[in-house]
Amino acid sequence: MIRPAARPRQRPPDGRLLLVGADGSLQHAARAALADHLRPGDLLVANDAATLPASLFGIHEPTGEAIEVRLAGRPSLDGAVVERFTAVVFGAGDHRTRTEDRSAPPPLRRSDELLLGPLRAVVVRLLGHPRLAELRLHGTPDEFWHGVALHGRPIQYAHVHEPLVLWDVWTSVAGPPVAFEPPSASFVLDWGMLAGLRERGVTFSTITLAAGISSTGDPELDRRLPLDEPYRVPSSTAREVARARERGGRVIALGTTVVRALEHAASVAGLVRPGAGLATRRIGPATRLRVVDVLITGVHAPGESHHELLRAFAADDLLGRAVAAMQRAGYRSHEFGDSMLVERKPDGGARARERMSIRTGSVRQEG
Repeated sequence: MIRPAARPRQRPPDGRLLLVGADGSLQHAARAALADHLRPGDLLVANDAATLPASLFGIHEPTGEAIEVRLAGRPSLDGAVVERFTAVVFGAGDHRTRTEDRSAPPPLRRSDELLLGPLRAVVVRLLGHPRLAELRLHGTPDEFWHGVALHGRPIQYAHVHEPLVLWDVWTSVAGPPVAFEPPSASFVLDWGMLAGLRERGVTFSTITLAAGISSTGDPELDRRLPLDEPYRVPSSTAREVARARERGGRVIALGTTVVRALEHAASVAGLVRPGAGLATRRIGPATRLRVVDVLITGVHAPGESHHELLRAFAADDLLGRAVAAMQRAGYRSHEFGDSMLVERKPDGGARARERMSIRTGSVRQEG
């Protein structure tokens, strides 16, 4: 078992990086030296979503019982569209209790009112599980943002002991406040590293995706993760993806959320469509990746939704060897843990044929 990182340090000086090659090789490196393992012409894409204080403690009004509501999904990135959310609801308790051991909420029914500090919400419907509900929040957008800022806390799990504050979970490139948990692969970034990437000839771009929750503590519900996530791909990022592929550079996703956005926005020939969308597809071992060549991510164990996405990049036997190597070396998992760089497994000549299609302007599926 890989132990989770227990301290909220985004860039610990002893942070490690496991390089997982497409040829099956494994190599340990210092995470601060990430730029040394990228090439001139590569494109690094990060998720610039800032993390909301999405944990809201309150009262289930029909019973008077204490609850915790963790906002987990929304239909849009629009800051003025804040009346409807998907949420996971727990009973009394806090992050000091493991999520798996948290008590269930009181039975939730349609039209139940929830008092969440200065905010009020109503249960619109349950979503196939007693902890998962669609909520409608009362009030104006200004009242919502004021209430969340005043009363909300970052979603937190028991492996991090000290209470988190917002600056613990905002990355160096954080922009619009739309994520429910941090796009933590980007914790590796600071302005010095970004300058070093530029000097090395590596281009940097961003997308925005409302990163959802990583765990509910319920195995049945966890199998439904990730939930649908709205995203936006800027026109500039779509252009940079096309330019990187034209010059033979790699498209490198800094985090699983970037993979999800770029692959969902991709056409059959691998052209990335700019604009807003809703990522509904699950990426796993049967997925044929069209855009992303390399994934930089945290340390994920088999059975986690993030590990399922890793299976699109590498075969199970290689991922198993990688997990064993990290266990032996004492890597740390979860959001403040160490990192992996995983090259996409070979796919014969399909990638080269797709590049030729882009150069010639074709959008038909090759092969």
